[in-house]
Amino acid sequence: MTSELSIGRLAAEAGVNVETIRYYQRRGLLEEPQKPLNGQRRYPAELTKRVRFIKRAQMLGFTLEEIAGLLQLEEANACAETRELAGRKLQIIESKLADLTAMRKALAKLVRQCDSPGGNLGCPIIHALATD
Repeated sequence: MTSELSIGRLAAEAGVNVETIRYYQRRGLLEEPQKPLNGQRRYPAELTKRVRFIKRAQMLGFTLEEIAGLLQLEEANACAETRELAGRKLQIIESKLADLTAMRKALAKLVRQCDSPGGNLGCPIIHALATD
């Protein structure tokens, strides 16, 4: 017999709060069990793994829509499609990292300009931001 959990216990075991469980239900990532007439909804214990999967995927940068797709791919044993989706996500992350690196270099250069004696030209950072 499989054990069943309250929503609070499910949230605690998955390392999220109750509102996260409810949000995932509204987004269609988790099914909401029927509520007994005089009782509390009970969740299958194995749902904990699904919630943890969703949180780990979010930490890797996947959107909830993409995660819904991953969950469908998991059910279909579609490893090639999953790899393709992960590869596209990796390209996006690498592009963002390149952009962040360029931003870091530009800001570091501006900060260094502030530290160097330049006369009475005003703030180099403000000047650079105001220049077309």
